[in-house]
Amino acid sequence: MIRALFPFALLLVTGVAHADPLPSWNDTATKDAIIAFVDGVTTPGSADYLPEADRIAVFDNDGTLWAEQPFYFQVFYALDAVKAKAEADPSILTTDVLKAAAAGDLKTVLAGGTAALGEIVMASHADMTAEAFNASVANWAATAIHPQTGLRFADMTYQPMTELLRYLRDEGFSTWIVTGGGSHFVRAFAEDAYGIPPEQVIGSMIDSEYRVIDGVGQIWKLPDIAFVDDKGGKPVGIDRNIGRRPILAFGNSDGDFEMIEYTTTGPGPSLGLILHHTDGAREWAYDRDSHIGKLERGLDEAAERGWIMVDMAGDWSRIYSGDPDKAD
Repeated sequence: MIRALFPFALLLVTGVAHADPLPSWNDTATKDAIIAFVDGVTTPGSADYLPEADRIAVFDNDGTLWAEQPFYFQVFYALDAVKAKAEADPSILTTDVLKAAAAGDLKTVLAGGTAALGEIVMASHADMTAEAFNASVANWAATAIHPQTGLRFADMTYQPMTELLRYLRDEGFSTWIVTGGGSHFVRAFAEDAYGIPPEQVIGSMIDSEYRVIDGVGQIWKLPDIAFVDDKGGKPVGIDRNIGRRPILAFGNSDGDFEMIEYTTTGPGPSLGLILHHTDGAREWAYDRDSHIGKLERGLDEAAERGWIMVDMAGDWSRIYSGDPDKAD
């Protein structure tokens, strides 16, 4: 009986060994290149083999791991949070910008530029404990609805990217988020959404301090910028928090250029990838002229630098993790 079952058992093992690690990626040269790179650095005896400690992969978040149109999702959270705070205490609406945010008047908010957005972010992110903020963000991500897609924001993570993250970890990589968004904001949902623990999220930060509140030690968020993790700030954040140069970097905009450059100009094997938003039917198509996720220098220099331009329309069979109806 055992001998009779052996061929069947071997078939099962073989099937598992050859299971497609990236089922939502079309069978294109892009997918082949990713798998070839991973095979090269993980196969003992390969000229490119690297120990697990060196297998570090870094990913942008907005526009790379989940959507970012028509505004960064953190802006949607900030607007909703200001509105909720104002309902509990209208006295917080001390400026026209905050009044517009509470009323959902995006036109007025955007007319104020980065200064107005900064004011809204501070009103919604500061003067509270980090734990209270994290709980607020986690609840929002799980329940709030995107105004255009009708999906929960938490369902607008990219299925092909969650597969890639899982595949890399299965092959001994550590996966990190390096985002221009707030560290605390992304940490609130990163583990549930991507399997990435809070300590592997590097992002922009507002100042904070230690306080004892009702006998409990707390981190209190202050209304001042401490660090901006964008463009040249991304390699700095990587060095401060990881202490090793990554071998794989994946972004989608010129804000990620320096992170990918830092990764791919070091010694040894490396892979740089840029997600090009080409799918206006299932998502949004944008690059050079976009107000969000502008991609210009990356488009111009990717080929000469050997970076892979991932074509969303051509390379992905499915977009959102929580929307199987958009598989085709």
